[in-house]
Amino acid sequence: MHRVEEEIARIIKEIGYKEVEDLFAKLSGGKRLRAKLILKIAPLHPKAPLLAAVVELIHAASLLHDDVIDEAMLRRGTPSVNATEGSKIAVMLGDILYSKAFSELVEFDKEIAKVVSNSVTALSKGEMMDVKMAQTFNSDETNYLDMLYLKTATLIEAAAAASAMLAQKDVASHALFGKNLGLSFQIIDDILDITSDETTLGKPAMNDYVEGKCTLPYIYLYHSLDAAAQERLLLSHAKKITSQEALWIKAQLIEHKSIERSFELALRLSNEAKEAVKEYPELVAILDAMIQRSY
Repeated sequence: MHRVEEEIARIIKEIGYKEVEDLFAKLSGGKRLRAKLILKIAPLHPKAPLLAAVVELIHAASLLHDDVIDEAMLRRGTPSVNATEGSKIAVMLGDILYSKAFSELVEFDKEIAKVVSNSVTALSKGEMMDVKMAQTFNSDETNYLDMLYLKTATLIEAAAAASAMLAQKDVASHALFGKNLGLSFQIIDDILDITSDETTLGKPAMNDYVEGKCTLPYIYLYHSLDAAAQERLLLSHAKKITSQEALWIKAQLIEHKSIERSFELALRLSNEAKEAVKEYPELVAILDAMIQRSY
């Protein structure tokens, strides 16, 4: 990971603008899941740290834009760039990171560059779908999972596939691993948004529902309720809710096992991914660690 951080620092330095350096230094690096994944799959390839750096810069850019869209004031427990510098600066910083990351892709084989760049198009499409879906209550599980794949899983899938290309490993099995890892990871995040507290999350609990995001537990809950309870749930969507109403929603989620059902899907996807890469214990371990983040 030290090499990855060095590559990221070099790329940011080459932009040649102190303002960008200072703002980027304030960003939390996060778990670096995508970078670690690339290094696990292609540990000996000399270009693996650069690929990891490129993917992490793309991810950072997407989060900057995501925070502007969501009007999020916190990112990983610290004030977001749009909170401290304004949305215009956050969007432009994201654009700079995207464009610089793309310029580094010319160092790679055409097929690797294509896999990563196509994932960014899919990611942006997924973000737009997410915004549209938040305008009304979405009760369609398939639509939600399609959006989730595009917005979250596609870049992890691309990181796994591209690094498999570097290491001359089976691309299809590694792509499936990355896709299912991404989907499972986000479903667990959806669960934690409900079950964790603000200190743990770095943002208010049940923030997804307040923002209008109807995640898997709420979709399952909606279909388990009678008409009157469905109406009550809909009345709380996309607005700041009282503590009393939040307690009612949580109680309904528990009673109807909506959180358990969501976890069961995450586990099923994880197990499918394990089967695809069962000969690589280090990748199986990533899936185990991800699932263990649950409630």
